[in-house]
Amino acid sequence: MNSDLILLGHGSGGRLSHQLLDELIIPVLCQGAVSEQNDAAVLESVTGRLAYTTDSFVVDPIFFPGGTIGSLAVHGTVNDLAMMGARPLWLSVGLIIEEGFGKTELKAILKDMRQAADRAGVKIVTGDTKVVPRGKADKIFISSSGIGVIEHGLEIHGANARAGDAIIVSGTIGDHGIAVMAGREGLEVGADIVSDSAALNGLAGEIIAAVGGALHVLRDPTRGGVATTLKEIALQSGVSVTLREEALPITPAVRGVCSLLGLDPLFVANEGKLLAFVAPEAAEAALAVIKRHPLGARAALIGTVEGALPGRVRMETVVGGLRTVEMLSGEQLPRIC
Repeated sequence: MNSDLILLGHGSGGRLSHQLLDELIIPVLCQGAVSEQNDAAVLESVTGRLAYTTDSFVVDPIFFPGGTIGSLAVHGTVNDLAMMGARPLWLSVGLIIEEGFGKTELKAILKDMRQAADRAGVKIVTGDTKVVPRGKADKIFISSSGIGVIEHGLEIHGANARAGDAIIVSGTIGDHGIAVMAGREGLEVGADIVSDSAALNGLAGEIIAAVGGALHVLRDPTRGGVATTLKEIALQSGVSVTLREEALPITPAVRGVCSLLGLDPLFVANEGKLLAFVAPEAAEAALAVIKRHPLGARAALIGTVEGALPGRVRMETVVGGLRTVEMLSGEQLPRIC
């Protein structure tokens, strides 16, 4: 028996399960004591509205330039809460592990998850582990849920965009999707392309503190990229959006790979960028706040909101024309989160 591999018995609920929890998962992930293993976490009461989210992560490969499935799960859940204007507090983590997965790789993922949670200022307070037979999963899947508190009276959501709003993106787009694809396909793209996976709650909090009610929408453009996210917001709010192609921040490396493979950076996923819809009088102040933050140095004002033709997204091209931007019928790059 290879003690370095996950066995079906590790998911049985018996001795092997307890060993896996006591010797690996709990010490690495949350540093809890054996005596604290109960059926649920008991949380302190908070003042304010609660935000709650859940997500699942099936990224392939599970280790990619700039992150792992572990840090990605934490960042994705934290960011979903932050985009509602909430301060993330607690996370729940569910692990679905394929029989034969290495304990060394599992430990690396758990450590990355714990470090990401610590940096984001959130606690992993509960979770679950299941093991499935070899071939019934792909190494490891992670499901996570999060709870945060909204400590202000602002309404920040996708149906709140207003005509005249300026649209700001917090940095270069497409980095995560291209980094994951390059890792999956073994493409030699150099060290210039790494995932932007990061927790955005600190940045979101600074924007809220700086512009208050002038901030109408926050959204992280993950699957489907910036284009799909803008289309969703335009439909939710009953407005139209006009982008400026020349204003879109895209690294030369990402632009080059996309050009080579026939991909559109607008539809490539991001995991550490946000879109902010801000009243026009506060746009410059919001942009300045974002640029001062370590995650927003390459932020840019990329478009505006208009009242006509609800749900329409158009882009002013670099040659002076207008083209309609629609959602893709499928997915350019599957399993990027």
